[in-house]
Amino acid sequence: MTTTNPSAAQPMTSSAAAAAGTAPAVRAGSAFTVWLRNSATMVTLAFFIIALSVYFGISTPGFFTIDNGLVILSSVAVIGIVSLGQTGAIITGGFDLSISGMIPLGAIVFATALNSGSGFALGLLWVLLAGLVVGVLNGLLITRLRINPLITTLGTMSISIGVAQLIAGGITVPFADPVVNILAARSVAGISNGVWILLVLAVLFALMLRFTTFGRSLYAIGGNSEASWLAGIRVERSVTLVYVISGMLSAFAGALLASQLLAGTTNLGATAALTAVTAVVLGGGSLSGGSGSVIGTILGVLILGIFQNGLTITQVDPFWQQIATGTVLLVAVGVSQIRQRRKRS
Repeated sequence: MTTTNPSAAQPMTSSAAAAAGTAPAVRAGSAFTVWLRNSATMVTLAFFIIALSVYFGISTPGFFTIDNGLVILSSVAVIGIVSLGQTGAIITGGFDLSISGMIPLGAIVFATALNSGSGFALGLLWVLLAGLVVGVLNGLLITRLRINPLITTLGTMSISIGVAQLIAGGITVPFADPVVNILAARSVAGISNGVWILLVLAVLFALMLRFTTFGRSLYAIGGNSEASWLAGIRVERSVTLVYVISGMLSAFAGALLASQLLAGTTNLGATAALTAVTAVVLGGGSLSGGSGSVIGTILGVLILGIFQNGLTITQVDPFWQQIATGTVLLVAVGVSQIRQRRKRS
């Protein structure tokens, strides 16, 4: 019996298309139920943000200050940017661990390029190119060779860190000209440029998921990749593009973090991938694919940022902070699994 390559498939029968139409698990008859469920998730997240803020505000007098608010916003910019890319990967039923390698690679490439005489724009171009290469590699290994996303992105994370160490020679690369911290500088309303960049990227990403064929196809792929292929969706190309976007966003986040620190180092972003997964799952994403939203992810990022900031200013030991963050991830995944079982029942 002959087989067909999914990457070469064309739209087939109307029945196949109808089958794929159920892939996003959002049928017309249940649209209101889905909207109600999503609204409840957003309200719950907003409640947690308020509850955390009130708790830390009462326990720590300096929490409710403008300066601390700006610190929280600046601290979530990097994780927020990489979480957007992670959102796309999780919606398709995968995830991207190479984020933790792309951040230091982006930081080192940016610092090295600027120190070598490249202009700001060219330096960023090199950073985005590095993210593009790793993203394409991830996508091809996952879609063509059918390697599990966990193994693929874990391997490319290690490769990215190794390349960054080779470029840097194993040392920190400080910026020769501190003026290049324009990415992290405060501008409008005293808010860091990184926060404004995150806001713009979040709006664009949300519009892409909501109004473009590519964005909507990601939910179909995460819901049922085989039915999506039968309906004529180019699954391999879409999944590869998701990892390209994630790689480029992660590399850019590395450049932003380097601008904040005025130096590139290979020690950056070690826990960024898992933190991004936590934010996406907190925001309603499912590790089984087919669900997730930009608004939910941003709210998840804010919860983690407030939580981390509160633990820091209350002088909780960093080791306990790490334990707490891991616990939040486990709880978030557990709640996600319960939510998925209820959907299926």
